[in-house]
Amino acid sequence: MLELKNIKKDYISGNETVHALKGISLSFRKNEFVSILGQSGCGKTTMLNIIGGLDHYTSGDLLIDHRSTKDFKDKDWDSYRNHTIGFVFQSYNLIPHQSVLANVELALTLSGVSRDERRKRALEALEKVGLKDQIHKRPNQMSGGQMQRVAIARALVNNPDILLADEPTGALDSATSVAIMEILNEIAKDKLVIMVTHNPELAQKYSTRIIRLLDGEVVDDSNPYTIEEKTAEIMKLKKTSMSFVTALSLSLNNLMTKKARTFLTAFAGSIGIIGIALILSLSNGVQSYISSVEKETLSSYPITIQDNSMDMSVMMQTMMGMNAESKEHADDKIYSKQMINDIMETMSDQMDKNNLAAFKEYLDNDSAFKEHTKAIEYGYNLKLNVFNEHGKNGLVQVSPNQVMEKLGFGNMAQMQESFMGAQASSNNEVWNKLPENKTLREEEYTLLKGNWPKNYNEVVLAVDGDSEITDYALYSLGLLNQDDLSDNFEALQNGKEIKKDEQVSYTIDELLDMEFKLVLNSDLYKKINGIWIDMSDDEAYVENAVKNGETMKVVGIIQPKEKALSKNEMGGIYYTNALEKHVVEEVEKSDIVKEQKENKDTNVFTGTAFSKNEKFSLSSLSDEQKMQMAMLSQEDLAAYMSSYNDNVNATYESNLEKLGAVDMNSPSYINIYAKSFDDKEAVADLINTYNEKQEADGKESNVISYNDIVGTMMDSVTSIIDMISYVLMAFVSVSLIVSSIMIGIITYISVLERTKEIGILRAIGASKKDISRVFNAETFIIGLISGLIGIGITVALNIPISMIIEDMSGVANVSSLPVAGGIVLVLISLVLTIIAGLIPSRIASKKDPVEALRSE
Repeated sequence: MLELKNIKKDYISGNETVHALKGISLSFRKNEFVSILGQSGCGKTTMLNIIGGLDHYTSGDLLIDHRSTKDFKDKDWDSYRNHTIGFVFQSYNLIPHQSVLANVELALTLSGVSRDERRKRALEALEKVGLKDQIHKRPNQMSGGQMQRVAIARALVNNPDILLADEPTGALDSATSVAIMEILNEIAKDKLVIMVTHNPELAQKYSTRIIRLLDGEVVDDSNPYTIEEKTAEIMKLKKTSMSFVTALSLSLNNLMTKKARTFLTAFAGSIGIIGIALILSLSNGVQSYISSVEKETLSSYPITIQDNSMDMSVMMQTMMGMNAESKEHADDKIYSKQMINDIMETMSDQMDKNNLAAFKEYLDNDSAFKEHTKAIEYGYNLKLNVFNEHGKNGLVQVSPNQVMEKLGFGNMAQMQESFMGAQASSNNEVWNKLPENKTLREEEYTLLKGNWPKNYNEVVLAVDGDSEITDYALYSLGLLNQDDLSDNFEALQNGKEIKKDEQVSYTIDELLDMEFKLVLNSDLYKKINGIWIDMSDDEAYVENAVKNGETMKVVGIIQPKEKALSKNEMGGIYYTNALEKHVVEEVEKSDIVKEQKENKDTNVFTGTAFSKNEKFSLSSLSDEQKMQMAMLSQEDLAAYMSSYNDNVNATYESNLEKLGAVDMNSPSYINIYAKSFDDKEAVADLINTYNEKQEADGKESNVISYNDIVGTMMDSVTSIIDMISYVLMAFVSVSLIVSSIMIGIITYISVLERTKEIGILRAIGASKKDISRVFNAETFIIGLISGLIGIGITVALNIPISMIIEDMSGVANVSSLPVAGGIVLVLISLVLTIIAGLIPSRIASKKDPVEALRSE
């Protein structure tokens, strides 16, 4: 079974070579009790370690069931020690932080035995040595004899073929020694027991064979065994492997014996995690706040596409560039400098005409846009003429708003509309359109009192979050006297004190009783001498038109929601899309619109062709027309001439727009409300896809251009915050690396402290990888505890930090760690600590098991 052939073992000591074994040749039976005697230093323990696979011979051969071990690799020796050999040491070599049961089970864990089977076999082994009732004790709670019995139970639990005992009674009293020898004697009945001892009396009494060594050579063998040459089946070695769970258990028990050091190490390792987690918490909180602002911004400032768009930034750069340009002149002359022409040329180059009719048709039929949007709203260049018959100073025109004109800013408002479009000029209006989409409407506003409009002639009044309405809106709606406003403004210009109105209030019923009159654009024109005259400056005519106009009733009061960007609502009236459709339908029925559509080449406001563009002149009239002119009153004649000259450059399309005859399939602007900021980017991509398709189809005129100023601004803020966060994290990461290095040092100290344990594990068959796994498990535990401590402290600190920031800025929950971020940081802590522990664990795996067993 076991045969030593001319085994030699040499050690290098300084410059000398020590010959520990000088050609040992021995064969052993499958079951016998062999005692090896000899003086100290004669090679007894060396031979025992070579038989056990803890030490390797210099030359010769060790045969196991006729199989040579010359070609054994480390994994073969590990398997041999685990499955074939059982060790019993003089100093017991039990792992102090493991229970009796765990110490005995340890060899079985390397064999891959199931947990239930391990416990069963360990209990049976302990029962054989009489310690079944001591399974939960630790080694330091037992006597020397009891600890040696545990060592024997551990050696037997894996049912080895060979039991090696190195001075098993050396540290025991006589009575206990006899008890241990009785156990070994019983084991030797069906196993090979090889015992090294200095006690010849016990050897003589219990051994079946005594071998004596002297200076590394066999000098006597009381019962030699010669193995006959025969073919035998080569023993197949089973693989050994320590599970990571077992490694975790070993390391956790060891760490629990040093609780204070483990906690301080883990806390030190968590400092870097805390720093990064706090930065991540603040960044996440700010980004969440920005995201909420973005969502609100998307509701009020969607992607807007106008029928005429212009990149204002380019124009501004052009104007700024003019001041930067300089040119010296050699003579004394004064030269002109191009400015307005350059600006106009730039504006012309940057002005894009968008075919919104084609784009609207595409949007209505494309499901991809609907997937990323919560609403798509269409707007039209439709000016509604709305009046308040019962204003503070009589009849007041509410829409278009006349307040700016009364203050002398009418031309400025017209310029704004010319450059920025009809939607931009709506900022001055108090008669505006509600979102058609119900979800969008309810996302922005809360119904404070009354009802939402159900019919086209029903409107709602908007107030701000404090249930207030600006005096600008009150003047515009005719609830305050506009003449008083004009007088105050004139007084202010002359340096006089202005009269301030006291704050007024209204009951809900007063506001819900308000009514307005709608006058169609076409109703403000009267046909004189075959042409249509604008009568909007004729007070009597307008009053009559208002009297016959349709009544608009306020049916509800709305208020912007707290988180809506429109929470600073200045106040005003909101109508529905149904009113727009109603006006367009009614305008289509009017005589002036019918006449214009029937005569597409004739300007109904001049009676001449659109292409003539001639100013009014009596000489150009026929005698009949002159006679008709002579019959007109001075007022009608003046209105006739003014209307003629104002419309001499008009076009067929501009006339229809002025009359309110708009095409509902051709909007003047489109507002696209995305579901989220990511969806907004997706919508932009879809628009680009649409443009690419139009270009591919040869329809360049259908290509859409737009400016997303809000999106660009928000994206820039997000990028800045990300950049600041990354820089701060980079600085804090230095502490994380330093703490990881410290954990590596602590792990190395643990390797030094657990050297004896390394020897024990190697003796029972643990491989080098298993030893590495034990210390990797230790760093894993420390890394996990560090990460969890760091995240726990961060979560605790986020509470007061958020409270302080909320107190200073009014923004709640600014410091909040995302769950995913916390998990990632714990994983980072684990990875860094495991990396830091790789070198110490490798050092541990390379330790010589014989030297490790000798350490204290």
